[in-house]
Amino acid sequence: MTATTRTAAPDRVRSLPVLLATEDDAEDMGLLAPDDRLTCHVHGRWIHQCAASPLHVSPVTRHRWCRDCRAPLAVAVDELAVAVSMSCPRCGHGGSAATARLTTACRASLVAERAARYASAV
Repeated sequence: MTATTRTAAPDRVRSLPVLLATEDDAEDMGLLAPDDRLTCHVHGRWIHQCAASPLHVSPVTRHRWCRDCRAPLAVAVDELAVAVSMSCPRCGHGGSAATARLTTACRASLVAERAARYASAV
């Protein structure tokens, strides 16, 4: 596994607690980049469920941050459409590489949560 490899393979459905622990271990071993997590080690939730938290805003790394407006980006998560968007409430833009990675992780988190929910129902 490389530092950018996701831990939730499509053929391997994991519950939230299992994936949290797996991602914690992989991150600690340097096998998973923090930006690629599907879970949040701070909130103990799927990343798409807490990406809107102020704790996920970083002007330094530009996660959910508009440099031009100096403002946090708004987050919209549509669980039915498996869609996630982040934009500046002032200028409507504010994208960055860090925010793009967080958006990608949120979409993957939505898919992983849906798969885990389906697997537990079967």
